[in-house]
Amino acid sequence: MNDIILNDQSSKLKTSQTEMMISRQAQEVQAAMIIAKKFPRDEVESYNRILRACQRKSLAEQSMYEYPRGRTKVTGPSIRLAEAMAQNWGNLDFGIIEMEQRNGESQVMAYAWDLETNTRQTKVFSVPHIRSTKKGNVPLTDPRDIYEMVANQGARRVRACILGVIPGDVQDAAIEQCHKTLIEGEKKPLVDLVRDMAAIFQQEYGIPLDSIEEYIGCKSEAFSMNDLIRLKRVWKSLKDGMAKREDFFNLKPTVDNSEAGNPFNDGEKGEKKSKGAVKDGAVESDGGQLLFPGTEQ
Repeated sequence: MNDIILNDQSSKLKTSQTEMMISRQAQEVQAAMIIAKKFPRDEVESYNRILRACQRKSLAEQSMYEYPRGRTKVTGPSIRLAEAMAQNWGNLDFGIIEMEQRNGESQVMAYAWDLETNTRQTKVFSVPHIRSTKKGNVPLTDPRDIYEMVANQGARRVRACILGVIPGDVQDAAIEQCHKTLIEGEKKPLVDLVRDMAAIFQQEYGIPLDSIEEYIGCKSEAFSMNDLIRLKRVWKSLKDGMAKREDFFNLKPTVDNSEAGNPFNDGEKGEKKSKGAVKDGAVESDGGQLLFPGTEQ
């Protein structure tokens, strides 16, 4: 009976804490909306700030993601580009709120709120405290692991919320500027850039060059800058954990050539094959002499 009372009190305490957090968040947003009305954004200046941010090579390299879905490829602005656009667009509130943890999962809300136009995008979702591995699902008990899982899942929803608030033409201009920055901002020859990218794929993910060439559709000597940009998007997707290497590349199983390269393999069979060299009906004896049919000793 006492356990039931304690559990009921604990549940009420968590509910009241959640309500207080939501109420405080609402008050902060209301205050921010008042300030946004007094100091509205200059859309031309905000647009120019976004384009200037996209001229940075470090942002341009992380601006897009790419992953396969069926027989098509899905691409779009990455989390980093969405955050940069939101920060430079101005008067925009965005983030994630973990509302509660219960029964081995977290209830989370991701949101993006344009404080001037009162346009809002929200996504409420649950994050199970489980990590999927090749050996099966592993429950998470470390608070740090749970936090990283929630943050990782929440970042993708925040990106979707931000892209639902910022005008589409602004997004298209930012993507085009990032593409231009990648093409014009390289100082190394293209062949060196391709070689460096292939080395990164090999060292970090064990992906050989022939698999990369099969993915692009031509030899590495014929790669263009657009092909290099595609590979950078793939690398970004692998790094962010949005896809696996098998989703992009046809990885051939490694073959053990130790037996194939052993000249003493299949000793007797090899000898018989070598001794089976026949010329005019003659076979080679153990002593190296040619014996003809009917003259075997």
